[in-house]
This record gives sequence, C-alpha cells and structure tokens, in this order.
Amino acid sequence: METTPYILKEFDAFTTHTKIADVKLLFSESTYSHFPIVEEGHLLGLIAEIDIKTIFEDEKELGNFQYLYQLFFTEEDSNLLEILKIFAANETNLTPVINDKKEYLGYCDLVDILHVYNNTPFLKNEGTVLGIEKNVNEYSFSEICQIVESNNGSVLGIFISETDPTSVKITLKFFAQDVNEIIQSFRRYNYKVLSKHKEDFYLKDLKERSNYLQKYLNI
Repeated sequence: METTPYILKEFDAFTTHTKIADVKLLFSESTYSHFPIVEEGHLLGLIAEIDIKTIFEDEKELGNFQYLYQLFFTEEDSNLLEILKIFAANETNLTPVINDKKEYLGYCDLVDILHVYNNTPFLKNEGTVLGIEKNVNEYSFSEICQIVESNNGSVLGIFISETDPTSVKITLKFFAQDVNEIIQSFRRYNYKVLSKHKEDFYLKDLKERSNYLQKYLNI
C-alpha cells in the first residue's frame, strides 16, 4: 500500500509570507497539530499549532519565525507502515508528502491512514487474538503459521508486540473452529500462551484441579 492515493490538498500550504493571523485561523478551523510551509514548490518545514499560540504579533509573517519550523515528511512511494512511524515519532496527525525531486505534493492525514488499517483483515475480520511468548532464538513466523494452518485455521495477521534479549512476545490473530486445539498446539511447541481464552480447556482443567485440591485441604 503506497502513499499516493491518500495525498490531500484540501488546504493550501503556508508560505513564508503567510500572516500569523491566517495561520491561527487555519488551525482554528481544522484539527491538525502541524501544517506545512512551502516556498517555490519545495517544503521548508512545518509549524505546530502549539508554537503558533506563543506568537502574539498577528500581523507578522511566518518567515519571521523560522526558528520554530520543524522538518519531517514522507515520500510518495513510502508504504503506510513507514508513514505511521513518522506520525508517531513527531507526535503529529499530518505529514507532508514530497517526490524524489523534493517537491511538495500535499499531505497525509493520520485519520485516513488509520482507516486503511481498520479495513485490513487483521482488524476487520472476526477471529481470535492470541498472545504468545518464546525464546528469541527459537520462534519463527513460518512455524507459527504452520501451527495454525495444520489445525485448519487461517492466519489473519501477526506481529511482534514486545522483545527483550531473551524472549519475544507475539500477537497473532486467526480464525478457526477449534481454538482450543490451536492453543494446545502452541504449548506443545513450547510457546507460552499469555492471553486468556474461554476455549482454553487446559486452563479450565488446571482450575478444576486447583479447586479440588483446595477442597481436599479444607477437609
């Protein structure tokens, strides 16, 4: 999935000659945290709404405050995961888009990008979300998929949610008629199951045995 279909041009970019009053007006009429500044078709940087609020000379031009400019962008051939990293790293809900000649093309809105992910099978389709953990040198995505598929399940998505020098935690979403059998298969392959599931008969059995032992001890 590339950036191009999600480039917006609803609002014109600022220039160094844009009055501070006009900058404040755009921020008041939109929900954007930042907005691009362009000169002769090239991106100079962005100005943040929080920084504009510190300026009280509304008749001055934006070019007088270049020390407040921030610079980040995405390229038109970037994939959507790279764009999400830019949004997160800069704590923004807008990122400019440039081409290979560094020319400004428009901007991407965080909401639009999140909608794309909301429509992926991982988030949209029904399924079971399973958290598992294993030694960092012993797991593989191919093995995880094989465990699910060998039990007549379908993998909808998988990602590493946490890692440290010794172990890795993985979030997996799959669809299957027999969820319990897949959970037990992961245990047989020495994966620790982190999430709790009503279909997990192993935990039910442990609980029943614990309750029985407690009753025995209370006799």
